[in-house]
Amino acid sequence: MRLCVPVKVKALVLLALVAAPVGAEPVFRPVEVPRHIYAGGWEHFVGGGVAVLDCDQDGYPDLYVAGGENPAKLLRNTTGQGQLGFVDYPSVALGLTGVTGAYPVDIDSDGWGDLVVLRVGENHLLRGGPDCAFTLFDRLSFQDQPAWTTAFSATWEHGASLPTLAFGNYVDRQNPDGPFEACDTNYLYRPEGGSYGAPVPMKPGLCPLSMLFSDWSRSGQADLRISNDRHYYVTGGQEQLLKMTENPRFYTADEGWREYNLWGMGIASRDVTGDGLPDVMMTSMGDQRLQIQDGGGKPAFSDAPYDLGTTAQRPFTGGDGRPSTGWHVQFGDVQNDGLDDIFIAKGNVEQMPGLAMKDPNNLLVQGADGSFTETAEVAGVASLHRGRGGALVDLDRDGLLDLVVVNRRAPLEVYRNVTQGAGRWASLRLAQTGVNKNAVGAWLEVAADDRRYSREITVGGGHAGGQLGPEHFGLGAASAFSLRVIWPDGVTSDWITLASDAAYVIRADGTRLAVAPD
Repeated sequence: MRLCVPVKVKALVLLALVAAPVGAEPVFRPVEVPRHIYAGGWEHFVGGGVAVLDCDQDGYPDLYVAGGENPAKLLRNTTGQGQLGFVDYPSVALGLTGVTGAYPVDIDSDGWGDLVVLRVGENHLLRGGPDCAFTLFDRLSFQDQPAWTTAFSATWEHGASLPTLAFGNYVDRQNPDGPFEACDTNYLYRPEGGSYGAPVPMKPGLCPLSMLFSDWSRSGQADLRISNDRHYYVTGGQEQLLKMTENPRFYTADEGWREYNLWGMGIASRDVTGDGLPDVMMTSMGDQRLQIQDGGGKPAFSDAPYDLGTTAQRPFTGGDGRPSTGWHVQFGDVQNDGLDDIFIAKGNVEQMPGLAMKDPNNLLVQGADGSFTETAEVAGVASLHRGRGGALVDLDRDGLLDLVVVNRRAPLEVYRNVTQGAGRWASLRLAQTGVNKNAVGAWLEVAADDRRYSREITVGGGHAGGQLGPEHFGLGAASAFSLRVIWPDGVTSDWITLASDAAYVIRADGTRLAVAPD
């Protein structure tokens, strides 16, 4: 069904027209990496995420990759020694089995990235340290509720010394009436001083495969968006948005929330219209959903029209015409032309007959008219393996976003972005003193060549994996850009101007910004 074009989608098209085109076609080349496969039975049909963080602080992102029934693996980035590459880094603490995914976050604000490891069974909070050493946290009183965990997000609530943690659990494997209509309970962990209190149930649980804390309304409070798989909740369920009040509750239709039903797999959030508010991209079986905020302060989102080119509902190559299955989704400007593109990892759950088996990944490149065009095949990333998790991240710090894809029952894939004639760029990393070192919840506002970008610092989303590191901005032909930061405590900085094609670390100095090379 084709929808009328929302006003804000029209705004997206108009804003895209002012972005300076650079004329570059995206090109990626495979990188040889240690062999690693995400595998296992039905408990690992989903999951397969990758956490990206610079665990040794050498400036280059490392990868912690879920293995399912195989041990999870840490791959250390060796780019500092020459060409982009990775080495296997054995670790007893990290080589866990049953891992579905992982997210990096500096839980204790000591400056080292930590890992929240999601598992079929007991989840782990692992404390990072020098030389990629990880150990179990022993002082947080974290009372895990062992389950089949498939989703995670974190945020810092006002005045808290630790992040609030949200865990999404899939099917209750112990329910004798399952697996259909047997979704498990999700749990919220709020800090009580320097440790965590008892887990707070978030009911009803509707079999989530991704979740994301986001200040969708720019009100200063992040709420929790949960994307659920209707394959198992079957009836009576929908997507959910949890209002993070003292006693959290789900938004209702009376507050503007609209019911959505899909086979929810992954979430990505980005302001694609230029109005300063985050819109949402969700993956599913069949149609992928780009939803544009149009609620005027209410949590109301509308599907983008089919003609925008974001539904990616069927394979574009491989000869299989059945509907696609989308997993990890992420925004990123792969040509640095100033327009956000979309990567989607694709692959059949296992052998579902009504869905495509040869299901290539998508690389949807945004054009000057605001529409998206499929480029994965010409870019060299249209793998026909069963994709799951992924990451768009600058692995070699050359100013171009590279690609990581975790596959089910097939080797991990890493691609280097070698696009010629790409535009200018900036890498911006926020740093705070005290708690919340990475300024989760802050907003970066960038202005370049008559276009403004608004970017929220979040932990969560994607599918079973995320990133801790700088934010990458493509800037088109702009040789300089303006920046301001709205910090998590609400302080808004003054605007400053910086040169393009550089990496910066940004700190607060009252309402000024202290800037240094990163």
